[in-house]
Amino acid sequence: MKYSFKNDYAEGAHSLVLEALMQSNLTQQNGYGLDDYSVNAERIIQQKMNNPKAKVFLVSGGTQANLIVISAFLRPHESVVSASTGHIFTNESGAIEATGHKVHGIENKDGKIRPVDIQQLIDVHQNKPHQVKQKMVYISNSTELGTIYSKKELIDLYQFCQERNLYLFVDGARLGHALTAETNDLTLEDFGKYTDAFYLGGTKNGALIGEAIIINNENLQEEFGFHLKQKGAMLAKGRLLGIQFQELLKDDLYFDLAKNANQQAMKIKEAFIQIGCEFLCETFTNQIFPILNQNQIDQLSANFDFYVWKKLDEQKSAIRLITSWATTNEIVEKFITEVKNLK
Repeated sequence: MKYSFKNDYAEGAHSLVLEALMQSNLTQQNGYGLDDYSVNAERIIQQKMNNPKAKVFLVSGGTQANLIVISAFLRPHESVVSASTGHIFTNESGAIEATGHKVHGIENKDGKIRPVDIQQLIDVHQNKPHQVKQKMVYISNSTELGTIYSKKELIDLYQFCQERNLYLFVDGARLGHALTAETNDLTLEDFGKYTDAFYLGGTKNGALIGEAIIINNENLQEEFGFHLKQKGAMLAKGRLLGIQFQELLKDDLYFDLAKNANQQAMKIKEAFIQIGCEFLCETFTNQIFPILNQNQIDQLSANFDFYVWKKLDEQKSAIRLITSWATTNEIVEKFITEVKNLK
């Protein structure tokens, strides 16, 4: 049986999460996110962010989180700006457009966008009201290319958005991996200060399902619950999400799992470096993109699954390898042995 490096959600959930679900199974609780576990999960997140005024809303998945936040925050004539590699632009089957909002894609080399890129886009959309109005900037951290934003980059983006009356929203499906990367200088508290909203992803980091949407902008908090309900995201058994985030966050298990995924990826990255391999981009999270020839790809494919991410020319392509919270040393060592034998 092949081991998969295709994604970081191939496994189920961490054993402590499953145990917590089992132990609380027959305890009666209120529904729709008013249970003790969801309330406690919100309190823990507020404490870790040092932002007691933030509001937390638990939903089942990342695409759901993105489309609800964006459609809730924007008026019908407003649009969202994203990197062309951004998940909402490339991998959500038009979910944002289906809510009636245009997504403007900005070309990039590293998965990140910067104020100058956004300003250039705004400058060519001045024919109002004939063109839609840019109102939100969407970024991912870590990005779809495994790169991360620095504290300066986040602050620069936030200040730019504040000056131009734009919302800044961060897709945090892999935020745990970004915050535990060896080159990271951001904290969870920074995301409480320098964003209007973001979410903390559980699906890709030890939970069965679940993302925690955190809204910092108090003007956007009050009626968000209506949007959850209308979009079918308000679970009657909201406890299922609350228990998972409570368990993952109370003793920082969430960050331990993300750190393990990053460390395993860096072991693999080092093995590719040792054989003289180049990479599509420099990453320090759980996604790496080594550039290989077809023979090398075929060799590795015999025992491992992964995606061929981008064909660069007739001879070489970049593949994407993703390690998960559950990736073991044994699996990584087997893969490294294969890498060392590449021809």
